[in-house]
Amino acid sequence: MTITICGIEFQSNTDNMMGLEFVNLSHRFGFQSPNWPYFQDVHIERIHYMAKSGVLSQRITTTMHNSTHIDAPAHVVSGTPFIDQVPLPHFFGTGLVLSIPKKRWEMITYDDLQRAAGHAVRPGDVIIINTGWHKLYDDNEEYFAYCPGLVPSAADWFIEKRVKVVGHDTQANDHPLATAIGPHRNGPLLPHLAKEYVEWSGGRTWDQDHPEWEPVHRKLFKSGILGIENVGGDLDRVTGKRVTFAFFPWNWDRGDGCIVRLVAITDPKGTYRIEPGESF
Repeated sequence: MTITICGIEFQSNTDNMMGLEFVNLSHRFGFQSPNWPYFQDVHIERIHYMAKSGVLSQRITTTMHNSTHIDAPAHVVSGTPFIDQVPLPHFFGTGLVLSIPKKRWEMITYDDLQRAAGHAVRPGDVIIINTGWHKLYDDNEEYFAYCPGLVPSAADWFIEKRVKVVGHDTQANDHPLATAIGPHRNGPLLPHLAKEYVEWSGGRTWDQDHPEWEPVHRKLFKSGILGIENVGGDLDRVTGKRVTFAFFPWNWDRGDGCIVRLVAITDPKGTYRIEPGESF
């Protein structure tokens, strides 16, 4: 029931007093963690360390859109809630992990989602999508610039099914060419992709296929659906299953999003119960 780490015993993720199994679905955050193409690098300083002070204290400079994180609606849509304004039930709940394998620049559509989960989705679900691209997560152009992505019809499916949170193992809640990586807003960050896309698509341009800037972000956020980006960890282990998720952010005043520890939880014996809140 316990494991020993650095000489100290802890309950394990899969064998503990609660009888629950915890599965990490987050990438690591830290020094030189993979970063979106125009963000400043993560900077970590040891303000106190053992030889100096007898304690370890660190100072971190980072955007909140690094590693596995959740976007607040206010990240993209002005006048919508910041992360501290979103009620707590939207960071916890049951849902599905879908297998939707995709190749370079392919789109995740309404039809993909309907085939994968139309028979199983429930109102209020958390939906996590496994495209296989979490295995490519690294400091490279392949993951950030060439990954598949959600398109507006997928957002329509989420809204129609009344899900509350969407997560995926890719770089953004939109296809990369519907972001500043492509021909939008502060971009194109990677202009060489324009010619490559014409060759890849058989003659269509990137702005023909992705004419709007972050349309999925905007559709989801205006409907109160939050998005978790860069899902990873042991995602394959729970793919195809209904599980419970927890991913609470900081109570950050006017926060545009937050790095989270996304965890899938299962109760194999069905014996664990959340306390009713009785007095003791």
